[in-house]
Amino acid sequence: MTRKPCPCGATDAKGRARNYGACCGRYLDGAQTAPDAESLMRSRYTAFVRERADYLLATWHPAHRPAMLDFEPGAKWLGLQVRSHRATGPDSAEGEFVARHRVAGSPTSMGSGQAVRLHERSRFMREPVQGVARWFYLDGDILE
Repeated sequence: MTRKPCPCGATDAKGRARNYGACCGRYLDGAQTAPDAESLMRSRYTAFVRERADYLLATWHPAHRPAMLDFEPGAKWLGLQVRSHRATGPDSAEGEFVARHRVAGSPTSMGSGQAVRLHERSRFMREPVQGVARWFYLDGDILE
């Protein structure tokens, strides 16, 4: 098994980068469901890095889920910073994060592309699906 660091940037108790399989990989690969909203937030970032539209759509609440997702061609994800996360009720939570990526430059530009910073406060809800409680991303507010 490859011990590549997880794209979400999570660390263990000693401050070491967690490996993908022991972190978000187990959720994206379907072995487990995210146990809490923070894990879902991190795994969704990892799904963007790996362009896993299937996982993103499956973890988006059906009431807010888009019909399809498109990924920015040539985007290079640079990192995730989870600023906060908290329960807002027994089956609801919110988290604040900053995700950074670089978009590909145009074929005629000399640069490597533009840096993009996404700062969002996200809302999550836990609901039963076939008898198993699962966390879903509801929506979010873009912050400055």
